[in-house]
Amino acid sequence: MIREFLGKSPDIHSTAFVVDSAEIIGDVTMAEESSAWFNVTIRGDVNKITIGKRSNVQDNVCIHVMNQTGPTFIGDEVTIGHGAVVHGCTIHDRVLIGINATILDKAVIQPDVIIAAGTLVPPGKTLESGYLYMGSPAKAARKLSEEEIASIQKYSQNYVKYSRAYSGKDEYESNPFYKQE
Repeated sequence: MIREFLGKSPDIHSTAFVVDSAEIIGDVTMAEESSAWFNVTIRGDVNKITIGKRSNVQDNVCIHVMNQTGPTFIGDEVTIGHGAVVHGCTIHDRVLIGINATILDKAVIQPDVIIAAGTLVPPGKTLESGYLYMGSPAKAARKLSEEEIASIQKYSQNYVKYSRAYSGKDEYESNPFYKQE
């Protein structure tokens, strides 16, 4: 459901995809080919949330803000895995956030980062570009390979294809995810 709050309505690009069970509230902007999946909450009630191009917010994710002091910014080609919590932080382009990870207030995630499932990024922490982070609190586990960095964009591209299939913009028979060998 897309809801206005205190006179502010979500601004969702015409090519973005939002499942009916997603809750998108208030001062939220979703850019081209972004998507919000099943049971997602994106609550821009007391500050602004921006979601960039071709970014996907997967099932049961919660995105919120800090009251008047901390908007949430999500860049282009970001994948936010199932059940993650993203709160009042900045996530730059080409980031993969693993299942059930938590990113807290005023954290900054630089481009080309993978955050492992279950990782906790504490308030105010900056994650440097080009690394896999894991743990609670998050620590750099190792440098990413070029293939791993390229895979971040592939996840984003996959979710654009999924959203097109769900919205009926791609024919079932022509969609590469459904081809039978």
